[in-house]
Amino acid sequence: MKNLVFKLLLIFASFSIIACSSTNRLTMGITQPAQVSISSDVSSIGIINRSTASEKNKVVDKIDKVLSLEGLNLDKEGAQNAILGLSYELERGNRFESVKIIEGQKDFEKGLGVFPSALSWEIVDQICQENGVDVLFSLEFYDTDTAVDYEIIMVRIPNNLGIVAEVPGHRIKLNTVIKNGWRVYDPANRTIVDEYISNDQIYSKGEGINPIKAFEAVIGRKEAVLDVSTNLGSNYASFTKPERIRIARDYFVRGSSNFKIAKRRALTGNWDGAAELWNAELNNPNLKVAGRAYYNMAISNEINGNLIKAIEFASKAYADYGNKEGLRYVNMLKRRVVNQQELERQLAK
Repeated sequence: MKNLVFKLLLIFASFSIIACSSTNRLTMGITQPAQVSISSDVSSIGIINRSTASEKNKVVDKIDKVLSLEGLNLDKEGAQNAILGLSYELERGNRFESVKIIEGQKDFEKGLGVFPSALSWEIVDQICQENGVDVLFSLEFYDTDTAVDYEIIMVRIPNNLGIVAEVPGHRIKLNTVIKNGWRVYDPANRTIVDEYISNDQIYSKGEGINPIKAFEAVIGRKEAVLDVSTNLGSNYASFTKPERIRIARDYFVRGSSNFKIAKRRALTGNWDGAAELWNAELNNPNLKVAGRAYYNMAISNEINGNLIKAIEFASKAYADYGNKEGLRYVNMLKRRVVNQQELERQLAK
């Protein structure tokens, strides 16, 4: 009974806090610049695979395959799938005129789970000129490691009489980690546009009355590794595209009767009507109310895409009226301005 009363009081208190809150939350959609910024004048992309083991690393690579229980050519095929995933997604975006997988290059030194040294610009220039591409995507390394956990367990199986009995059995758990790293070379500007590492894991488990039955955990693991590798390449390609996201903002709904009416207008989507009432409170003799009005006018201008004006209002809310939320909002808006400038640069033709 006491627990029930406590829960009811907690729920009541939560609703009371929400009801008495001085702010409401809104969300809006914005477009973020691409994480990997490719110049707008780039029309052709080349993709190379540096992950093939070099001669001096092949011995180490073979030992790694044995210790990790890796299938024959798993790393090679996984890397190829990552390349294909990247190529497909870049082509699907229709931003570039051509996307070319470049094969038959020299045996570059492999990075075993870490980045190898960057290619020299002389080599990058040669590859790009010979293949007619502007920017080079490179799979710098690709590696899979599998940890094995084996244990004796009791397995429940039906006997000849249909009765379920527990008998000694075997369980094998496999945890395969897929590690890959990418670089993007821009020879025209002599810059490495991006360096990126990602890891993913695949878990599989098998159990049975004999080790062979338990080892069925391995069945399907190779296909899963190849599927994940394709997705890793595809996901990296998506970093070259601007991203649509939603952001949250809090605006003030208390301070005067105008704020209450503005809240109702805002809830119906009439943000311009709400702004009229907030604007009327900018000269309120109560500094706290005026500060909230300036803050809300910053919100209104951000909604309408006027980020510079929004910064002016938010700055005044903090500097002249002591609205603490204003300073945090100014910094958020400044970051948005930088991102917007980068987005416009990426989209410029």
